[in-house]
Amino acid sequence: MTAPDPARLACIHAAAFRHARPWSAAEFAALIADPHGRLFDRDAAFALWRLVAGEAELLTIATAPQAQRRGHARALMAEALARLAAEGATRAFLEVAADNAPALALYTGCGFTPAGRRRGYYQRTDGPAADAVVMTRPLR
Repeated sequence: MTAPDPARLACIHAAAFRHARPWSAAEFAALIADPHGRLFDRDAAFALWRLVAGEAELLTIATAPQAQRRGHARALMAEALARLAAEGATRAFLEVAADNAPALALYTGCGFTPAGRRRGYYQRTDGPAADAVVMTRPLR
């Protein structure tokens, strides 16, 4: 397996998240190097998780715009949830912008349910801040 390329991840992230500050290659490198970090990577998409004390947190997931709506994110989620459970995770968490209907549909389809809301959590470069919906699901 080849080593992850933080610059490639940063490029995909920047293309996928046009309304927010994209993460830098240095930020990706640090998260990948963290012993709690878990990267699930495909050519056009990736998901970055943190696994600590039986809890898995989705830090970010991104699909290159030209590859969106082809099942990459759903496949990454299924793979990640299974592997994280195999590593001992019993619960998964994530946050998603309340106005991100495609992501909300993805996460709901993957078994996540809303657990809370953070008002004005996502600062936007081109408009008002968006609430974050905190979602969770058990892992067996």
